[in-house]
Amino acid sequence: MEVMDLIRHNGYVQAILGYAVLLILIGWFVGRRVRSSSGFFVAGRRLGTGLLFTTLIAANIGAGSTVGVAAIAYKSGVSAWWWIGSAGIGSMILAFCVGPRIWRIACRHGLYTLGDYLDMRYGKVFRGFFSGMMAVGTLALFSGQLLGIAWILEVVAGVPKTAGVIAGAVVATLYFAAGGLLSAAVVNIVELVVILAGFLVALPCIYEFVGGWEGLTAKVAQNLPDAARQASFFSMDGIGVTVIVGYLVMLVPSFFISPGLIGKVFGAKDEHAIRWGTALNGAVQLLFAVIPVFIGMAAFAAFPDLPRADLALPTAMKEMMPFSIATLALAAIFAAEVSTADAVLYMLATSVSNDLYKRFLNPGVSDAALLRFSRAVTLASGVLGVLFALKLGSIISALTIFYSLMSVSLAAPLVFGLFTRCASNAGAILASVCGIALTLFCTFYRGAETVNLWVGVLDTRTHLVDFGLAKLNAATCGILFTFAVMAVSLLILPSRNMALDKGR
Repeated sequence: MEVMDLIRHNGYVQAILGYAVLLILIGWFVGRRVRSSSGFFVAGRRLGTGLLFTTLIAANIGAGSTVGVAAIAYKSGVSAWWWIGSAGIGSMILAFCVGPRIWRIACRHGLYTLGDYLDMRYGKVFRGFFSGMMAVGTLALFSGQLLGIAWILEVVAGVPKTAGVIAGAVVATLYFAAGGLLSAAVVNIVELVVILAGFLVALPCIYEFVGGWEGLTAKVAQNLPDAARQASFFSMDGIGVTVIVGYLVMLVPSFFISPGLIGKVFGAKDEHAIRWGTALNGAVQLLFAVIPVFIGMAAFAAFPDLPRADLALPTAMKEMMPFSIATLALAAIFAAEVSTADAVLYMLATSVSNDLYKRFLNPGVSDAALLRFSRAVTLASGVLGVLFALKLGSIISALTIFYSLMSVSLAAPLVFGLFTRCASNAGAILASVCGIALTLFCTFYRGAETVNLWVGVLDTRTHLVDFGLAKLNAATCGILFTFAVMAVSLLILPSRNMALDKGR
């Protein structure tokens, strides 16, 4: 048996190594055509409906929506769907509301990044504030993707966590550094095919392993003798209304204000591509959400005593399907995590090189020098991401840091900036600072009695902050307060140049 396990492990490692080399070669080949910062940042604005769809969906199906959602489903059941479901809803808003509007502005003014828009709409102070903060939050998001790769490789192929983190970072950074958004978009086509094929082939194997839906419910009943917990496990609100509302408030905005996703939208060739490429991405997310949820539930049914919920998906892959299918499934998970990692690297590279370096440190930098600097930043981000990943406890905790910071600080300024001329720089800064301050206050206010928001997502008991009026998690409170402050600022701190068509 040990010999067979060794053969299987070697087979997994060889398959992933070959796949990783293929991705790097494709990225390098495409990257040879990228000779300008425009090509690196927005792919020359020539992404059609199909290419925009593939690069968006490949970015959105990552560690959180695979390993992370399976982990939530392992603990809470059907209601884990709301994590990806919220993302899908946000994608629809990006498709039909925010995306086309901000793309028109980007084309009119030659904008490359969301930071460019914030600078034009509010000024360099807000741009610097947001870009600096997002560099930290995005590093956490990148680290979360690397953790997803590491968990899979460790459980299925016996690769140590450190080696798995480094492997994921090397692949993503090399092919993205070669050509930026353009190379990522082309590589994402290959990754998307592998992702969908792997999950679609794995699902019936897992379904058969647990004895279908009847077998699943019977095994869950054995593991959860309490009838109320069984009902909760199979209920859409089993995770708790508070947590569901928290996901909606935190994640829906995140998927229409994300610098990485908006940057991809900036690369679209026309509004038709934005609407239908982005909408198809949202629809696929809503449908795909069922798969990791079922896998997580099946893992709980078959293996209720796993030491970590994050191990649910890799354990199911290893134990519930034959070697050949498990290899394809492993490649699918690896593709999912790496494809999202390149989207995160896009955010890091643009924030540091275009939004901070070019805007504040070296405004006169040449286009060629900016391209070289962007590639160097990508490689440096890979190294920092490895170091950060080795310090984080779970994937969902890493993603929550990012989504909370981004939604609290940016949702209100972006929405008000796009749809009203009254929004001012002072109001945007005030709203963001107040929202972040309230989020941190709600997170740490009760000390030992209140579990840190960043590590409490998988346990519904730790997600509540009781104000006497309602039970809301810290991020929800911060986002709602940011919108309230921004609305009030329209009256007391309106833009002095209301006729200016900057942000419209």
